[in-house]
Order: sequence, then structure tokens, then C-alpha cells
Amino acid sequence: MRSNEAPILWRVENRVGHLVFNRPEAANALNSASGPLLADAIAQAQRLAERGEIGAVLMSARGRQFCAGGDIEEFVERRADLDRLVGEMLDLMHPAIHALATLPLPVVSALQGPIGGAGIAVALSADIVLASTAMKLRGGYSAIGLSPDLGASFQLVRRAGPARAKNILMTNRPLAAEQCLAWGLVDELYAPEALASAALALAEGLAQGATGSLAGIKRLCDGAYGGDLKAHLALEREALLRAARSDDGREGVSAFIDKRAPRFGRASANTT
Repeated sequence: MRSNEAPILWRVENRVGHLVFNRPEAANALNSASGPLLADAIAQAQRLAERGEIGAVLMSARGRQFCAGGDIEEFVERRADLDRLVGEMLDLMHPAIHALATLPLPVVSALQGPIGGAGIAVALSADIVLASTAMKLRGGYSAIGLSPDLGASFQLVRRAGPARAKNILMTNRPLAAEQCLAWGLVDELYAPEALASAALALAEGLAQGATGSLAGIKRLCDGAYGGDLKAHLALEREALLRAARSDDGREGVSAFIDKRAPRFGRASANTT
């Protein structure tokens, strides 16, 4: 049943900003309607954080999946100008995801179910990632002839290393929650019925902590890694736009909807 509420919800309780994905009927996939709402929620979190009115952010989702990634049905509808759609979404979402990842406070994500594509980027942009034993992760991009966005490749490399990130993104083999924990993609696992309360308790505890201290810890730890997310996002944008302009990109999203194996490689050089 389709919810009458907005596809992205934002509220503040007990100094915790709650960012909730609310398209359960569509696997909480991001599209041109929900993307601006997600960016707006992140902007609100940023403003409240700067004013000291919240001390943590908790990201969660309604339904069986946390976020399947981009909305492939919308990609198919716009396949004639897929690169334009992708470019518009990336111009909006890349600054937003950078703002989310660099919020001067702790961000917690609670993954009750599967994540894929851009959902990986959003989920792993959190400082602490909690997951249900029902959670699993699948790259998804190469299966439809596209490449990562929203920092998905950055976050996978940051958490699991380049070899495992390539394994995830190239093979599209799903990883169960236990494997995600072993590879460092998530930080803690909980029984499905215990996840929400554990995530809320963690976020509320952090929100009551020393905000300046936590912001300093976050800044120092992220800086020690040595990566440049903004530069990386620019590289992702260039690569994904190139893929979206290609015949393989259009073929991949069409095959997904047609429930058939994609026929890649017919014009793989058409990427300019």
C-alpha cells in the first residue's frame, strides 16, 4: 500500500534528527521526487547542527529494504536523455551527500534490510552503521551498465579496502549481514526486532554527549584517512555521466525492467 506521507521524512526528538526513507512500496529507491527532499532534510540537519540544536542524526527506513539505490523505473522512462536525468540528480545529491558525511556531529544509520547502489552510499556515510541480521548488500551498478555515485565507491573503499570494494561492485554478488560485519561494512548486528531500539538508544546517547568533542573526533578520524570526498565525487560524476550516455547504460536499465539478461558491449565505445 502506498503511503500518503512524503517519501523522505524529517523530525527532531530528544536532540536527535531523524531522517527516514519512506517509499517502502518502491524499496525506498531514490528518484527525482525523493532526491530533493533528502537534500532538504540534510540541509536542515546541517543548519540545526551549526546552531547546536541537535546532537546526532539517525537514518532509518520504513519497509523491508533500507534503500535499493536509484529508481530504475524512472531511468527507463528517461532513457532517451538518461545522462541529463543523472546529471541533474548528481548536481543536487553530491553536495548533499558531502554535507551529510561531514556533519559536525555523529550520524548513525540503522539498516533493517537490503541496501544497494546509492543506498550503499547513504548508509555508509554514517559514522556508525548498525544492521539487522536480515540486512544484505549488493553493488548493483555494473549489472545495469552504470558506475557508482553519491560516494558509494569511496565509502566501500574506506571501510573494506579497494580489493573488496572492486569485488562488491564488479561481481554484484550479494553479501549477507554477517559477511558485511566481517568486512567492516557495518559495525554491529542485531536481531531484526532489536535494531530500532538499539539504534535509537545509541543516537540519543551520542546526542547528549559533548558535541564539540564528538565533532573533533569525527574531523580528526576522517582527516586521518587522507581521502578527498569532494574530488572523488567529481570523478564519480564524470564516470557515471559517461556511462549514462552509453548504449550499455541504456541497455542495462531496459533489460532490468524487461527481466532479461542485458546485452552489453554492442557499442561500448560510445562513452563520449
